[in-house]
Amino acid sequence: MAGFKDLKGQGHAPTLFMSFLYFDMSFMVWTMLGPLSTEITEALALTGHIMTAGEKATLLSLPILSGAILRILLGFGVDKLGAKMTAMMSQVVVIVALLTAYFMGDGITYNALLFVALGLGFAGASFAVALPQAGQWYPPKLQGVVLGIAGAGNIGVVIDFLFAPKIAEIWGWASVFGVGAVMSIIVLIAYAFIAKNAPESVYKANPKKLKDYVKLLRDKDTWWFSLFYAISFGGFVGFAGYMKVYLMSTYQADMSAFGTDILNEENVKVVAGYFGALCIFAGAVLRPVGGAIADKLGGVKSLYIFFGVVILLAVLNASMTLPFGIAILVLFLIMANLGMANGAVFQLVPQRFAKDIGIMTGIIGAAGGFGGTALIQTLGWSKGAFDGYSAGFMIFAAVVLLALGGISIVKTRWRTTWGVSAGGRI
Repeated sequence: MAGFKDLKGQGHAPTLFMSFLYFDMSFMVWTMLGPLSTEITEALALTGHIMTAGEKATLLSLPILSGAILRILLGFGVDKLGAKMTAMMSQVVVIVALLTAYFMGDGITYNALLFVALGLGFAGASFAVALPQAGQWYPPKLQGVVLGIAGAGNIGVVIDFLFAPKIAEIWGWASVFGVGAVMSIIVLIAYAFIAKNAPESVYKANPKKLKDYVKLLRDKDTWWFSLFYAISFGGFVGFAGYMKVYLMSTYQADMSAFGTDILNEENVKVVAGYFGALCIFAGAVLRPVGGAIADKLGGVKSLYIFFGVVILLAVLNASMTLPFGIAILVLFLIMANLGMANGAVFQLVPQRFAKDIGIMTGIIGAAGGFGGTALIQTLGWSKGAFDGYSAGFMIFAAVVLLALGGISIVKTRWRTTWGVSAGGRI
């Protein structure tokens, strides 16, 4: 297994670093609405617009949905224009969206926020640009460690929850978008001067065509993997996006005890951000651990474990209102197992689709975005219809159970067909 020391003298380290930085900044911006959901709700209320649970879910899920669709579009952009030009054009759209929110400030309308959310989807689609740009510089034997470094940018969502509520408390919620815009501009300038596309002597482009996607969409395994990733990554990004809404509406009184001033509501929002960051951190950093476990046990057995734990915890959370400390532990473990499941899914995908891993990353990544959108909408519907989240968690548990049934259906066929010569444990 390749390690960091094997990168010495290989590829282009500045481009690898900038791919990580671009993805980290993009992932942070992509999920920015989640940790600011309470502040934005209050700002709209001052203009006379009281957001319903459904409207809130739509706002939080729109960046996830648009990011899912745009991953495919930016994938074609990488083929036609090159990774660098595609990334820079996408980053400009993101900066415009951020500046729109900043300059409109407290006078912003719900429809304007939907425009901002749509623009932030371009940040979520950065996955389809940063990883190929980094990977194109390096030989096949180093792809795992290289894509692991570039993909570690998903830690950006943790940074959101740690700092966005505090910045909003000090300077106002719109200032978070201003800070995000300045940081994005700095990253864009650095990226323009430092990152480079791999020359033809290192990487020969093989542009994907629409028929390549159609061919893979006819393969039933594409749909199985899309289902599994829609649950694992979709669950991770969906819960991350809705985490603060859930904590503030369910445990606001409990969190106030952790503040320096229990009468200071702004402080409670900051505390909610810290606890949200703790839970999300588990899923963000344990993805490679899940991949390592899958290497030893096999991807199928690992998914049985990870998904099984998620089902039990989701049902537990749906069955009763847990004490705050227990609820945080349950959410932490749910996110941890979803993060590890992400690694397990992508332990299997390269073995099944070794020759089409680029296209499959785009298709399955989009499915993950659709899954996150569906989860946020389900939680919002549950809150609006029943004034609670039990129904939402039960539906999520049922869908994960459906996936476990799917694994039971395909495991024997996988192990006796492509799994025989895959080279890894299935």
